Amino acid sequence: MRPSPMAARAASGCSSAALAFFRIRPLGRAARLGPAGRSAFGATAACRGRLVDSVLQELRSRRRVRVSARIGLQGTKELSDSKIEKRTIQKGLLLEFHKDSERSLLAVVERPDGKKNWVVTDQNGILSSIKPQQVTYVVPGTMDFDCSRIAEFLEKAQDLLDPTILECAWMELSEKDKSVTVEEFADIVYGSKESLESYCAHFLLSRDIVYFVKVESRGSSIYQPRPSAQVDELLRRKLAKEAADKELEEFVHLLKSAKALPLGSKPPKNSWLMEEKVKQKIESLQAYAVDACNDEQRRMAGNILKAMGFARTSSAALKLLINVGYFPVHVNLDLFRYDVQTTYTEKVLSVAEELLVDCPDSDKHVRKDLSNLRVYAIDVDEADELDDALSATRLPDGRIKIWIHVADPTCFLQPRSILDREAMHRGTSIFLPTATFPMFPERLAMNAMSLQQGTDCRSVSVSVILHPDGSIAEYSIENSVIKPTYMLTYEGATELLYMNLEEEEDLRILQEAASIRAQWRRSQGSIDTAMIEPRIKVANPDDPEPNINLYVEDQTNPAMQLVSEMMILCGEAVAAFGSDNNIPLPYRGHPQSNTAVSAFAYLPEGPARSVANISVLRAAEMDFRKPVAHGVLGIPGYVQFTSPIRRYVDLLAHYQVKAFLRGESPPYSAGDLEGMTFIASMHVKVARKLHSNSLRYWLLEYLRRQPKGRKYRALILKFIKDRMATLLLVDVGIQVTTVVAAGKVGDEASVVLEMVHPRDDILSVTEIAQDTEE
Repeated sequence: MRPSPMAARAASGCSSAALAFFRIRPLGRAARLGPAGRSAFGATAACRGRLVDSVLQELRSRRRVRVSARIGLQGTKELSDSKIEKRTIQKGLLLEFHKDSERSLLAVVERPDGKKNWVVTDQNGILSSIKPQQVTYVVPGTMDFDCSRIAEFLEKAQDLLDPTILECAWMELSEKDKSVTVEEFADIVYGSKESLESYCAHFLLSRDIVYFVKVESRGSSIYQPRPSAQVDELLRRKLAKEAADKELEEFVHLLKSAKALPLGSKPPKNSWLMEEKVKQKIESLQAYAVDACNDEQRRMAGNILKAMGFARTSSAALKLLINVGYFPVHVNLDLFRYDVQTTYTEKVLSVAEELLVDCPDSDKHVRKDLSNLRVYAIDVDEADELDDALSATRLPDGRIKIWIHVADPTCFLQPRSILDREAMHRGTSIFLPTATFPMFPERLAMNAMSLQQGTDCRSVSVSVILHPDGSIAEYSIENSVIKPTYMLTYEGATELLYMNLEEEEDLRILQEAASIRAQWRRSQGSIDTAMIEPRIKVANPDDPEPNINLYVEDQTNPAMQLVSEMMILCGEAVAAFGSDNNIPLPYRGHPQSNTAVSAFAYLPEGPARSVANISVLRAAEMDFRKPVAHGVLGIPGYVQFTSPIRRYVDLLAHYQVKAFLRGESPPYSAGDLEGMTFIASMHVKVARKLHSNSLRYWLLEYLRRQPKGRKYRALILKFIKDRMATLLLVDVGIQVTTVVAAGKVGDEASVVLEMVHPRDDILSVTEIAQDTEE
């Protein structure tokens, strides 16, 4: 078994100490080269190389003679019986034992401990009881060893522990295909089998992972030289590990330096992503923090956390990333957990910019000019994408005519185009307390596609004439041009309604229409599911203490009810249009509950009754060929149509209806619609989860900052078991579970906060008894 070139090169690098251990005295420079040699050595590099090779060959030859003499020339793998000596443990012996998975210690045996165990005093002076299987080596020639001498013994051993000995010995032993005991190895490399030399031989062999392999023979350990190819591979792995350890050490130093910096001086996030090796490590920590890592990332992150002195947990990884400034304190991990696309490719952005520069209106010749109408766009105050608005008038016969104007993004798009596919794979715009991620590129969605106040806007207008009872008498859908008059918030629109201004007659007509529509739907069996909905807007979310603005929306607000009724009316009209003209559309339905609406009439109107109604609802349904009755809304059919800029399924309905208006076949069959709706719906579910989780986090953060002991008005929504109830904190709009002493569903209670931890999603409250309040 000849050593490979790689292993030979490694062995040729034996230190002078190693050569001394082999009783080879390094030759002086003059003795090695001589006068002529010195002259030649200085003449050319090639000559230097030949002379060095010659010297190394001489050294190897002399070393082999020495070692061969010690090993003997028999060249057998087997050891004679006399070489194998199993030592029994007894008092006074010096031995090595495994303290734990990472440490081995020297100790002196004191006395037996039961039938099998032994009490020992280790090198730190600590008494321990050890099992026989913990013993890794019994040092020979150490009867009645004094434990106070262990430190001196270890200090002397340090002078003999040169790892290059292993390389040199492996060269010789592998040539002879020779296995050795620890004591034989000590005799070969140190020329002695005494206790110190034997322990040093054991220390080197037992911790070697490259040159020798331990095998058991008749209860004793012997060491066998590994094959050359295996040594080459192990050396390669060792070098790779050393390089990786150095990289880890450097990265940990970066982390510790960043962690020590004040908050405003920490390195920006992009600085961690510039160098590939650093990027891999920081991204491994990020993946670990969100529980979305592969095996390699898990291993790498675990090593980093261990080196930093952190526990190997996702929360520890998150804390570390926040401490070094890579993540802000209030980072939204769901964006990483669900791999949410918050940016667009250059290709998509390029196409969007081209449309902004040049986008002729193919429907211009058929658009009806409705710019003379008074148009109200009502939405939340921070709405970025305005895609619907309302108009109304009273006809000479006293009936009410309503227009629901919807933005017309399809005039910018073609089915199956790059932008259309991008929108389908996003499914919806994502609205979070900290940011909005639009379904289309921002400049296109929030400017060109959106309705703009005082500007001629392309739209699709759904007009409806109502019967006096609120049912639909007539409807039509047409391409139009409108000029929005007002951009109102819900609060602003409600204020206008309360003011009852004569010049805002159209707004009062809209409110009247909403009222009779709500009555008509109730007569058709609609179910009240209105709740108190919280809304939060966070300014400067990357700051440790950002500004949190909380709005609690009561869906019984007049303006909100008005808009809601008009959106439902539009969906009913579009469903009727699709049915009458046999157009495949994403029709939505909801079967009537098996429980009668009157079953919860005893509960007060509002959240308590809504929760009860929602609890007995059956699963929603969809059809793509014909309308499905919507029992919850109390209408014969429904198609979402009013948000084509922010909901892809609404955009699909626009494609189908617009094609019919042009006299063309619909671009999608019922089967096509079903497949695309399924794809979009998967992303919609993620968006809803993101919104729900983020809203709850910031509600908890809002509560965490409130004064300790503040009382909150709560409404009992339902009982879970005995007196354990779900409550609604009315002034915050968040639900919480606690025990209440008295009261029934729909009653009010007062509570105080006990514990709030936003990151761990913990909220606990305690009811305040009536006498305590008084």
